[in-house]
Amino acid sequence: MITINIESLPLMERQRWLQAAIAPRPICFASTIDASGNVNLSPFSFFNLFSTNPAVVIFSPSRRARNNTTKHTLQHILEVPECVINIVDHDMVQQTSLASCEYPKGVDEFLKAGFQKMPATMVKPPMVREAKVKLECKVQEVKSLGDQGGAGQLVIAEILCMHVDESILGEDGKIDQRKLKLVARLGGDWYCRVDETNLFKVPKPNTELGIGIDNLPQGIRNSSFLTGNHLGMLANVRELPEIDPAFADDRLREIVQYYAVNPQEMEKELHRYAGTLLNEGNIAAAWQVLLYGETA
Repeated sequence: MITINIESLPLMERQRWLQAAIAPRPICFASTIDASGNVNLSPFSFFNLFSTNPAVVIFSPSRRARNNTTKHTLQHILEVPECVINIVDHDMVQQTSLASCEYPKGVDEFLKAGFQKMPATMVKPPMVREAKVKLECKVQEVKSLGDQGGAGQLVIAEILCMHVDESILGEDGKIDQRKLKLVARLGGDWYCRVDETNLFKVPKPNTELGIGIDNLPQGIRNSSFLTGNHLGMLANVRELPEIDPAFADDRLREIVQYYAVNPQEMEKELHRYAGTLLNEGNIAAAWQVLLYGETA
């Protein structure tokens, strides 16, 4: 493993290392307006949700690294402290990237990128009609992290209301992550797309406290076949499970019969099979397989 002294790196190289490592980052596609009524539309990947009560997001139109100038978005917000954050999905990512071009002040990125304006209900800047989620925000504060090139300028914005397209809702009336094809920024020219091929669930930690990996049976904890992720799934139980006499599994039966005369090999095969079950999200069955190995 190499060690990198961040402060010793040239600014652009520092940026490349950090943006590649700290990712994926959601994209704030911010529409703003200045005191003269000029509209600006620009994406920022230094962005996230930081509070729900009040509902606060923060994004950073940082000072430009190469010449230390400020971006039109920041200039607009200092004049009119309002914005709309239009959430970027895969259907609009190429147009969003186009809107990041550094057009001269006064040029309307809505027109350049081919987006349609839609009046907001509570703030002055327009919304992007094509965005399936739109957040109308008032800016609470702009916190500068420095006056040198690359310094972040944190725009702390409170969400006043959000608009959600019905096409991305599930049967429960809430946003279905499988329908909202979100995209996020990585390093360089790289992005990633969130869809059903790369979505997976991680059960939330047990509210009554999981037993922890340190309390797993030693044979399981020191397994050569179970990964850290596997152990984390197994350890998120309130107490050690017990063998269920009613548990029936053809593969378990085959392993037991085939390796009956070789307990060490049986344990290896049981751990391999438990890992497969865990990869499928079947934690209860994995525990039954492993418990059989502990008692065999």
